[in-house]
Amino acid sequence: MDAVNESVFVIPLWADLTAVALGGVQGALFASGFQGQRRLDLLGVAIIGILLGMGGGLIRDLLLGLTPATLQSNWYLITATLASIVGMLLSGIFQRLNRAIVMLDAVVIGLFGAFGTSKALALGMPAVPAIFVGVLAAAGGSVLRDVLMGLPVAIMHVGSLYAVAAGGGCAVLATVAAFGVPLPVAAVIGVAVTTVIRVLAVLFDLSLPEQRKLYRRKVAVETTGIPIIRMDDPE
Repeated sequence: MDAVNESVFVIPLWADLTAVALGGVQGALFASGFQGQRRLDLLGVAIIGILLGMGGGLIRDLLLGLTPATLQSNWYLITATLASIVGMLLSGIFQRLNRAIVMLDAVVIGLFGAFGTSKALALGMPAVPAIFVGVLAAAGGSVLRDVLMGLPVAIMHVGSLYAVAAGGGCAVLATVAAFGVPLPVAAVIGVAVTTVIRVLAVLFDLSLPEQRKLYRRKVAVETTGIPIIRMDDPE
């Protein structure tokens, strides 16, 4: 990688902390909404908030072979913790503001995706791997959250466009940067694109096509190793 390019784009501390704070609030709100067997205590909610706030940056820097920026300053953990507490204290208010939650979620995805791709490009990484880093940084926090909470990983199921939205924003960022647009400006464009795609997907209930039953039955017939179960058969 070209070491000279590393100084072209440096994520401002305030911007990185903003992403961490928004992620911490969003993670705490998500964890606070569970009831019954999955209901978490205050520490559990805080841990989920901190994980979601710091997870994207950790994954980004580990993939780039760098010492995680989140471990180079006291402010990251402090910010994530305070944001998680705010998310817990205001969860009752935020849960009634559905549009605000959707927007917050979209912005968090956009920020982590843009920062991941921009940092990878600044280090001299080719565009496609840089986009991949951005997508993993954007969706990685939610994957860690779901695994820790014992939930199905959201990005693997119908109805989630986390990775698609992040991929679209990161691809636009890399394309714009390839035409000579400064990385900070390209990053803002990438955040905007990701946010718009994610918000529209939620508002209009958009998702990728589901794997069809016909296809599953065809595979089962061809392999003869998977039993065919008709969904409309009586028990």
